[in-house]
Parts: sequence; C-alpha cells; structure tokens
Amino acid sequence: MTGTADDGSAAPAGRALVVTVSNRAAAGVYEDTAGPVLVDGLRAAGFQVDGPQVVRDGDPVGDALRAAVAAGYDVVVTTGGTGLNPHDQTPEQTAPLLDRPVPGIAEALRAAGLAKGVPTAALSRGLAGTAGRTLVVNAAGSPGACRDAVEVLTAVLPHAVDQRRGGDHPRS
Repeated sequence: MTGTADDGSAAPAGRALVVTVSNRAAAGVYEDTAGPVLVDGLRAAGFQVDGPQVVRDGDPVGDALRAAVAAGYDVVVTTGGTGLNPHDQTPEQTAPLLDRPVPGIAEALRAAGLAKGVPTAALSRGLAGTAGRTLVVNAAGSPGACRDAVEVLTAVLPHAVDQRRGGDHPRS
C-alpha cells in the first residue's frame, strides 16, 4: 500500500502501465480516448502511471505485455481488443503470459458495465491475472468501460499490489 517516500511525500501505490489496443488509433486515424481515462484514474488512485502506449491488435499486444512484465510494472491495464471482432486478440495475447488467473477482477469489470445498463459489457472477453509479480488486467475499449474499470480497480489494486509484494491481509 502507499507509504512515505524518502523525501516525505506519499510513496506511489505502485507502478502502472496503460496499453491501448486499437488498430485505428495506432495508425493515427483517431485519437485514443479510452487509455487516458485509465491513466487519469490510476494516477488519482496514487499510482505512478506510464502510457497510454498505443499498439495494434495481435502480436504487438503480447510484445507490449512481455516488455511491461520484464520492466517490473506492478500493474498493466489494457483497453481494447476484448470483443468479438476477428481482430480482437487481447485475451489471446494475455492468456499465455498469465501464471495465475484472477477471474474475479474480469468478472467485476463486466458486472460493473451490466449494472449501469450496458448489455454489451457481457461480450467482453477480458482476462485478469498475474504474470510474475505483475497484475495484468484487460478492460474493454470504450471510455465508459474504462471509467467503470477505474471504479473497480481503485478499490482492489492497492491490496492486490501489496499482496504481490508479499504483504499480509489486514487484520481488524
């Protein structure tokens, strides 16, 4: 969890990377509007955030995830590529990297959208799990889905990061 840095300021909750998966945004056809929602939300939750890094669907997603895990990020959140379009390959690129699935996070992201009356939230095939000490989460690719993801993630990420660092469960 957060503590105090050497300079007396609050230490970040952890290091996070946001990866936007979009062929059109990567090609400059339009601006990424989903990734910045995640960046802002994670920063507000106390994380030191890099990104959004915009990549094309397919192998570039796996490349970005492997590089993020190797760089030692605590959390990587992707947005996009979780739907039913034939180009949507984020879950397929994520799954081989995961050591341990954390299905409750992915389920909570879908449930958040459904609770807000977005029936298509059920179509997201996003995954969540750990790859080494990095927690990887796939969020759907709309700004609304990313706002929902921020609500879910800010409630669980500090504890998840603390756990990945070997922390114990808080006792009352």
